[in-house]
Amino acid sequence: MPPLLYLIRHADAEDGADDSARPLSKRGRHQIDELARFLSRSGAFQPAEIWHSPLVRARETADLLRHGLKLHAKHQVVPELTPDSDPGLVAGRLGACLVPLALVGHEPHLGRLASMLVVGRAEPVVFLVKKAAVIALEPGGLRWCVRWHVSPEVIQ
Repeated sequence: MPPLLYLIRHADAEDGADDSARPLSKRGRHQIDELARFLSRSGAFQPAEIWHSPLVRARETADLLRHGLKLHAKHQVVPELTPDSDPGLVAGRLGACLVPLALVGHEPHLGRLASMLVVGRAEPVVFLVKKAAVIALEPGGLRWCVRWHVSPEVIQ
């Protein structure tokens, strides 16, 4: 199990008919630049691996964070991080990861995953992950505990 788990929702994206191909908007790139500056100053974000959804906006969010923070984290596409994926699929993979891990994905998946890890069930959802927000979780026995949560309005 990772010592820390960071759940990051992608930033604002362009509109488009093909949901999987929607890139970050100018606003979204700015959101991630601001988030990277904030996280850099805090020193609180140090993943060794980054997993991201196959959707373009999640990949771009992960790439901008890696470059903005000068992270040498390994990254990989994880198909189970799409908006409607079963959060249990990702939760089941966490036990094999022993380093700080960042997951870049979407709602409602991330909110359901956070709920599952912290309260033990995905429904009802008790976490809403805003665009360009990060929730840091740490193991707390049988469940995970929230270490910190940063939303875009806090860092602007």
